Amino acid sequence: MAASSQRQLTGKVALVTGGSSGIGKSSAILYAREGARVVVSDIHEEPGMQVVQEIEGQGGEAIFVLGDVSKPEDCERMVQQAVEKFGRLDIAFNNAGIGGEANPIGEMSIEGWNKVISVNLNSVFYCMHFQIRQMLQNGGGAIVNNSSILGQVGFANSAAYVAAKHGVVGLTKNGGIEYAAQGIRVNAIGPAFIKTPLLTDAGMTEEVLQFLAGKHPIGRLGEPEEVAELVIWLSSDKASFVTGAYYAVDGAYLTQ
Repeated sequence: MAASSQRQLTGKVALVTGGSSGIGKSSAILYAREGARVVVSDIHEEPGMQVVQEIEGQGGEAIFVLGDVSKPEDCERMVQQAVEKFGRLDIAFNNAGIGGEANPIGEMSIEGWNKVISVNLNSVFYCMHFQIRQMLQNGGGAIVNNSSILGQVGFANSAAYVAAKHGVVGLTKNGGIEYAAQGIRVNAIGPAFIKTPLLTDAGMTEEVLQFLAGKHPIGRLGEPEEVAELVIWLSSDKASFVTGAYYAVDGAYLTQ
């Protein structure tokens, strides 16, 4: 891939869940641009393959693995296929997630709650469980978990999402404590409202999008590429003393 001579991730292998669009897609492309070989995983095969083709078209190496992160066996298979194809796993960006049902707690369905917790929280544990086992064999690695600004504050009618994203932060802190001495760093990012399919495909009107943009002191929604830059830094040796941490990328949303 065309890039500067000082690529940060040359020789590394990176796995991205939810890699077919939005923050995951931008991160997968940037991982490859920085020299990593990339495993793109998603439940959507066609757009995931398009990401792989885009990476390959720019001279990078990538494969696509079809997988549902709410199934532990799929999370294990993602790691296995990374090792089968590229020989190791150095970096993982646990990004896959859904918005889910929007209702007050008393009206939220049990099914809606369970689905969001399964996809947004249980999946991060499943992924870390298998990623860490492999990284220990390499002598270390870096894991980045995608939480949210809602991993720090509440948001009406989003109880399951808020609970799951708070849980991701807690899981990240524990991972940082448990594996720091073994060379595995675990960090979480907290994006605010970003222009991704999670927003744009949710049927939100332009009025609603403008309302959300106004919630950020910076005065706009974020771009996936802006989040990806933080993901890549946390995955690189430049962040070698950073672990167990939560980094907001939020246009000052949380300062209010």
